[in-house]
Amino acid sequence: MSREHPPLSPDGGHPIDASFIVCTRNRAAALEACISSIEAACEACSLNCELVVVDNGSTDDTATRLSRIAAKSAVPVRWMVELRPGLAAARNTGMERARGRLLIFIDDDCVIESTYLQDLSRHYSAGERCIVRGGRVDLGSPHDLPFTIKRSRFRARFTPDVHPGGFVLGCNMTMHREAAARIGRFDERFGAGGPLRSAEDTDYLVRAYQLGIPIEYVPDMTVQHFHGRNTRDAIEQLHRDYSFGNGGLCFKHAFKAPWLLRHFCWTTRSAWRELFGGYRFDPEISLSHLTIVAMNLVGAAKFALLAIRWPKQADPGTTSRLPRPQRESPPC
Repeated sequence: MSREHPPLSPDGGHPIDASFIVCTRNRAAALEACISSIEAACEACSLNCELVVVDNGSTDDTATRLSRIAAKSAVPVRWMVELRPGLAAARNTGMERARGRLLIFIDDDCVIESTYLQDLSRHYSAGERCIVRGGRVDLGSPHDLPFTIKRSRFRARFTPDVHPGGFVLGCNMTMHREAAARIGRFDERFGAGGPLRSAEDTDYLVRAYQLGIPIEYVPDMTVQHFHGRNTRDAIEQLHRDYSFGNGGLCFKHAFKAPWLLRHFCWTTRSAWRELFGGYRFDPEISLSHLTIVAMNLVGAAKFALLAIRWPKQADPGTTSRLPRPQRESPPC
């Protein structure tokens, strides 16, 4: 169940070019910094944008701060409370309420660069409508450990030769609403706060690829990620959560995307070599292939249990409740 607060910053009735969708829970201070950066990027670009904030049941002063921000923002701010737990549920609510032709998912602990929208406009100006595109994710604080970032300097398109996890990060992911309508809703079994704790963005990429929708990484459209994890224990827990979700992902798509099983086999081989002195998964912060394999298996078992308990749960890709865009455009 969600409850929407009316926008306090009018858009003047103009068509919305882009909707920033920010999901948040108990990160009021970080959220303010995120919104400020979005406002600055909007001021530096001629695109007509809106900001859609989904509060996933915060118990801090998020609501008070959002009311104050919306009242004075030059960017139309629409915010709502989504009481169903989980990032995927919040993303679905934001996507359904967004009105822009382009959907931009930014996490609440990220700050976007002032040139973000110029970069985005340049990449989308070619007119390719069915594409999922993500940008660079830098480490926001030097005190945080180098994890959940992507710093590649090279533009690339996804192929099954690489694992989809982290190819495009959900904290910096964009697409035309036509592409989102084809892919459908995020699977709410995945993602932070859901039963499988992660991989809602990776599941979305796999489903896009299965539909023949290209997935592209670009080395600009940059965000700074202030993830706040500065101890090895915190990174190890996140590493386990990611591996847990990816195990469920592999089980879910075992028949439609068997190349995911190939990546599991490669990781298993690397874990075996690690036992005999081979390289670890991430030597810089000492993360292990063994953890990945173990949590993949646990995550696969969890997904199987969920499938048994709720056998009639609809595939999130079968329906879409995205409203029509304000300005008509050809379907992809």
